[in-house]
Amino acid sequence: MKPPSGLEEARRPASDIRVFASSCTLHGLGHVFGPGRLTPRRGLWALAILLSLAAFLYQVAERVSYYGEFHHETALDERESHRLTFPAVTLCNTNPLRRSRLTPNDLHWAGPALLGLEPSEHAAFLRALGRPPAPPGFMPSPAFDMARLYARAGHALEDMLLDCRYCGRPCGPENFTSIFTRMGQCYTFNSGADGAELLTTPKGGAGSGLEVMLDVQQDEYLPVWKDVEETPFEAGIRVQIHAQEEPPIIDQLGFGAAPGYQVFVSCQQQRLSFLPPPWGDCSSVSLDPDFEPEPSGPLGPPSPSPGPSPPYSLTGCRLACETRYVARKCGCRMMHMPGGAPVCSPQQYKDCANPTLDAMLRKDACVCPNPCATTRYAKELSMVRMPSRAAARYLARKYNRSEAYIAENVLVLDVFFEALNYETVEQKKAYEVSELLGDIGGQMGLFIGASLLTILEILDYLCQVFRDRVLGYFWKQKRSPKHSSTNLLQEGLGSHGNQVSHLNLGPRPPTPPCAVTRTISASHRTCYLVTRL
Repeated sequence: MKPPSGLEEARRPASDIRVFASSCTLHGLGHVFGPGRLTPRRGLWALAILLSLAAFLYQVAERVSYYGEFHHETALDERESHRLTFPAVTLCNTNPLRRSRLTPNDLHWAGPALLGLEPSEHAAFLRALGRPPAPPGFMPSPAFDMARLYARAGHALEDMLLDCRYCGRPCGPENFTSIFTRMGQCYTFNSGADGAELLTTPKGGAGSGLEVMLDVQQDEYLPVWKDVEETPFEAGIRVQIHAQEEPPIIDQLGFGAAPGYQVFVSCQQQRLSFLPPPWGDCSSVSLDPDFEPEPSGPLGPPSPSPGPSPPYSLTGCRLACETRYVARKCGCRMMHMPGGAPVCSPQQYKDCANPTLDAMLRKDACVCPNPCATTRYAKELSMVRMPSRAAARYLARKYNRSEAYIAENVLVLDVFFEALNYETVEQKKAYEVSELLGDIGGQMGLFIGASLLTILEILDYLCQVFRDRVLGYFWKQKRSPKHSSTNLLQEGLGSHGNQVSHLNLGPRPPTPPCAVTRTISASHRTCYLVTRL
């Protein structure tokens, strides 16, 4: 008799697709693999499921491909602050060397490179400086240091700084740090060097920052003897406002302030944040400017420094790249460059270092990624004439100079924050992993009505199929030899019983349980059989 259908359903294993379809939370699956034969309704359900699954997989592939492109977006915001860190302010006189500090030995070594002087022109140049000619029997020094020349003959801040105030409080040369740039010896206010505490300002507006009065000392400017590449024609100072972790590149990024004017510089702090690869190209690895004997590439970015080094910055990377390039080409470095290579001699400056660096800057050969976090300062400049007619006589008496000297040499620089707020420019990931999972989950629910638990159900079903179909097959293969050997043993025992029954050995005593019976076959072979009753 045929069993009922309910009992037949209960007998089916868990790996049966109809059992799985009847309990799975995947929408429509039960209509396709339900009981009964194939009908048009079941075929339409199967077509609907296949189309929905195809649309779902297409959307998933598109979302995953979009995520793999690693897009980013830039967010701009403005935030308030009760106190801001004042930037570093670097000042350089446009005249690199003072005429009163040059000696015949300086002209012998540095005259051809810096001023274009021939040895026969040294006496005439010294007369133009108002200096006596070299004494008879003059012998130049056996060696010459360019850094010492600029430190000795450059403009001293003690002589240029007439007045200094920060937030209304007096300041002086002790608040500045000496630094070498391509323009010579310069001075940085609020550099934070040697662990010095950085200055902050509690409010914005003029008078709440740095205000300095400077004497550019035009009477110390070198006469223009020949038109060479490094000859300055202007009078005044160059100024760069930058973050403390960035070295100044004042010859490229500085702005000018002329004597006879008061220059107002209104700043706004901007904090930039960039993403690392693969979303961006920022870097936070400090760089080593020292020359490598066997570099991997002539213009590649410098390798990371193994020891302690300043934080990574874009200008620092460019300076390190320029240092390594010049050191590789010339075997020396310029005095403003970091590293352990020897400083170039004046002749090396003229023949190799200056042409090499200028050619490198024209080609823009250094490829440096943006720092992952940096601070820069937006500036707005305005100026007024100074001194006024009413103030010229007072300043002339105060500093023991003539009114004409004050008008031609004195300037005022006022650097301040426009307001105590700052801008943030932040790169953010345009598509996060959470958004990818949310989109996949939404498409999954829309097209096939599934969830994460549905995926677990499918995985559980596949495990059941593997256990019942694959492992079950191997179990059956292992059991089949055992069944065949048992059948052979039973057949052998039956044949031995038939042979023994034909022997007339007389009556035998009853065999006790678990006894050993000795049986002699017709072929005179002895067999021991253990029987258990």
